[in-house]
Amino acid sequence: MPLNFHPRAGQIFMCDFNGFKEPEMVKTRPVIVVSPKLPYRSEIVAIVPISLTAPKHDYPYCYRLSKNYHPQEDDALPCWAKADLVLNLGLYRLSAFKTGRRKYTYPTLTPDDLAGVRRAVLCGLGLDRIAKSP
Repeated sequence: MPLNFHPRAGQIFMCDFNGFKEPEMVKTRPVIVVSPKLPYRSEIVAIVPISLTAPKHDYPYCYRLSKNYHPQEDDALPCWAKADLVLNLGLYRLSAFKTGRRKYTYPTLTPDDLAGVRRAVLCGLGLDRIAKSP
């Protein structure tokens, strides 16, 4: 079910990546909204995908979440925000988690997890380094 509101930073949704081509993400997966609502940008949000696959190396742009926020999965299942894969996408790609007949939920990260994901995004974009002047 498509969204009829603008999501807040830290909310988690399912995202349909239909139309993308490998090696891009091509399946439906949970994502974290990392951008606030911005003026003149009501149809687009910045997202970071969530993965159950552990990174092969300890990268600062892969943030391990404190719990699994997916409502139909075990909270103790380890999951990571892959913050090097930040994307700006249309709201039409996002949907809530269906938890029952005509029941939907919108999980939200804890403030600590949201701060950690945002730090990881900076690392993934190379913005965590202070530029040295010549």
